[in-house]
Amino acid sequence: MEEKHKSYNQAIDILRIISILAVVLIHTTTRTFEMTQNDLGRIPWTLFLNQASRFAVPLFFMISGFVLELSHQRYTGYLPYLKRRVERIFVPYVFWSAIYFLFVYKQHNASFLTALISGSASHQLYFIPTLLIFYLIFPFIHKLYPYFSNNWSLVALGGIEIRLLYQDYYVHPLPYFYPISVIFLNFFVFILGSVVANNQDKLIKIVGKWKNLLILITIFMAGYIAWQGGRNYFETNNYLAFYSQWRPSVLIYTISLASILFYFFKKIKTDYPIIKLLANLSFFVFFIHVYVMETIWKLVGNNLAQLTHTQIAQQIWYDPAFFILTIGTSFLIAYLVHKIPYLEKLSG
Repeated sequence: MEEKHKSYNQAIDILRIISILAVVLIHTTTRTFEMTQNDLGRIPWTLFLNQASRFAVPLFFMISGFVLELSHQRYTGYLPYLKRRVERIFVPYVFWSAIYFLFVYKQHNASFLTALISGSASHQLYFIPTLLIFYLIFPFIHKLYPYFSNNWSLVALGGIEIRLLYQDYYVHPLPYFYPISVIFLNFFVFILGSVVANNQDKLIKIVGKWKNLLILITIFMAGYIAWQGGRNYFETNNYLAFYSQWRPSVLIYTISLASILFYFFKKIKTDYPIIKLLANLSFFVFFIHVYVMETIWKLVGNNLAQLTHTQIAQQIWYDPAFFILTIGTSFLIAYLVHKIPYLEKLSG
């Protein structure tokens, strides 16, 4: 049975902000990995921050399923729905792909069309083609909602997802074109988001009953994922051991973290304008933060590159400082750009 809710959901906006903060933290801490040549034993603080943020992209897919489910009823047909999605997602994606492809990384060994299809113009764009595919097929997923919303169906879909994640992480990456692989590795969280959108009160009741256990699970999984990424890298010498967020453990972590955060954020009765503002700016921040990070790195990276691995490990201020500078500058630019009429339609 579908439940009615007010059109604005502040809890989802807060989760969207947290998701973009986690994306930026993954990328800024990756610089520390590069400076130490992945000497993870010397930088446990950096490893933890990086791994504990791995919920970012799965959570983003979950939020997308949630928002699409609630907004789908406003559209009277597939074409109006598709037009809105193209305006909000595809146009900014093409714009920023061109910026990174032509000016930031100046790629000459591949065509722009290939970079656009694969999301390879810049490393943070890789999952946008998958998101676009989800948007294209969502109206058809929506028609299957009665089947997906069944508890046993969700358990079955979750089991399939875990099996695919296990295969991709422990055995061999899925042998598909990357946007398709990402679909297989995220279809469950996307569908779960749409199911939760129509069962928010039920979720709040369940989490309220088990919140202490969920908090413990979330804290444990954050530590376990950090340990897992470091251990698997030492055993395989494969950097994907800690770079990959496609793992069964990350799926469990994402669901537990999202559930407990949603529960507490729904308890906030006042709608704060600053939250809505930051959430509206977050998509632009997602696109521009890598450019901001690269620019900051050009200014400070040469000095940091002179440090030894031990010296870098001792500078525990570096990770939070680099993160705050990158995210703060990105949001400031986003705020100023959104003051320019019509530009946000192009740039996100």
